[in-house]
Amino acid sequence: MSAARYGAVVIGGGPAGEVAVSRLNAQGLRVALVERELVGGECAYWACIPSKVLLRPPEARGEAERAAGVATPAIDWPQVAAYRDYMIRDLDDAAQVKAYRDDGVDVFKGDARIDGPGHVAVDGHVLGTDRIIVATGSDARIPPIDGLVQAGYWTNREATTLTDIPQSVVILGGGPVGVELGQFMRRFGARVTIVDHGDRLISREDPVVGELIATALRDEGIELRLGSKAVSVQRRDGERVVALDDGEQVSGRELLVATGRAPRVHDIGLESIGITPDPAGLQVDERCRAAEGVWAIGDVTGVLAFTHVGMYQGRITAADIAGETVRADYTAIPRVVFTDPEIAAVGLTEHQAREQGIRVATSRVALADAIARPWTYEQNPGGELGLICDRERQVLIGAWAVAPLAGEWIHYAALAIKTQTPLSVLRDTVAQFPTFTEAYLKAVELLDV
Repeated sequence: MSAARYGAVVIGGGPAGEVAVSRLNAQGLRVALVERELVGGECAYWACIPSKVLLRPPEARGEAERAAGVATPAIDWPQVAAYRDYMIRDLDDAAQVKAYRDDGVDVFKGDARIDGPGHVAVDGHVLGTDRIIVATGSDARIPPIDGLVQAGYWTNREATTLTDIPQSVVILGGGPVGVELGQFMRRFGARVTIVDHGDRLISREDPVVGELIATALRDEGIELRLGSKAVSVQRRDGERVVALDDGEQVSGRELLVATGRAPRVHDIGLESIGITPDPAGLQVDERCRAAEGVWAIGDVTGVLAFTHVGMYQGRITAADIAGETVRADYTAIPRVVFTDPEIAAVGLTEHQAREQGIRVATSRVALADAIARPWTYEQNPGGELGLICDRERQVLIGAWAVAPLAGEWIHYAALAIKTQTPLSVLRDTVAQFPTFTEAYLKAVELLDV
């Protein structure tokens, strides 16, 4: 069969793939997009978008409860679910496919497989190209727990598209997905238990971050079983009963597995171009190149499993193909968990910095003790900000915050880290009064440098 020729073939239509497709098409290349499920990917239909839609109504109610003189608003679950369905397009990507085709992009639906250098096979078609962009994303990582498959379980897909709130749920995993969905379901009335083998939640961040959000979740009635590992699961009287390695059991009507993501590297034909699939991800260089004529972007790379990173890599790839001199820089990537309070971080943790041999100084500020904004925002305010700096270079290298709207004002630190702004400049920078951003000056002034 003769191969249709394209300037680029993008395998995977999630956020990373979409950025690459749009930019390469705008650069004048003839582009083919291959997607096995829905154009828009995991983020648009089963992860980022629906989860944030579901978190917002109870967050707004919580904000109202903490504001002086405001009555507690009611929440209508059917209306929330209907808006969620609207935002995920009722799991229908017909409009997105049509928009791409109208813009000159050829869209193929099916499982793509690289069929040797410069060739991609999909649904009986062979697509020829000098440029293959792999953007196949990731799948939920399912731990090998005895009885798990037989008992049945949810992943983020079932949890974000649920039609009814379960009476109770056990969540395996205390990372971002586990705590976000756990708080969402608890605030809609479910009894929630989170199990994690580590000794703290959100283990990728500084320990104090996990401690602060654990306190907030416990205050809402969520049971945390930290330092416990699930060893078996069984169905009993309509519930999933999870046996833990300490001999105890926890149970819930539903069981949500939120133990991380696995890059989708298998069964896409990497071997045909001399690449051995690595479960950790498809290795790329600073230009997102995986091999001659092959780029990889998004979760499949295993670099940082964030939508905004995949989109960034899509921009890097399109620029590299256009002949620009580019280099991906991940030193200032924001990391946000959309709980209430929000968790936001950027740069290195203190532990990571010390492991790299950096002479660090740190500071930690209780927002209500330092600035006015928490008090104008809510009654009995909390929240904290932490900074990590390099003593020798006199620049910020990391920051974290657990506070209202932290995901919005963490970008002050992100820009400072990205540009290596001297601490002296940060001390001389004026923030609007009263805002949460004012806390940065207080924290910078506390650094022992």
